[in-house]
Amino acid sequence: MRLCRVGDRTVTQVAADLDLTETALRAWVQLAARAAAPPAAGALTSEEREELLRLRRDNKRLQMERDILKRATAFFARESA
Repeated sequence: MRLCRVGDRTVTQVAADLDLTETALRAWVQLAARAAAPPAAGALTSEEREELLRLRRDNKRLQMERDILKRATAFFARESA
């Protein structure tokens, strides 16, 4: 990506030198620029977005485990009564 931004070569030339498609290289350059740009007010960074997804998955798993334990508790309470 730095070759495209700093150098005197175009994206087309860099893509040809690296045996990449120009479309893929342009997408990578844009992605790198977005990642390097400061986030807008209130926007999540990519690390925060990944953490949010992980926490949501964990939360869903824990809720399922809690529901299973509730059912098991109710089942064994009826069995022992």
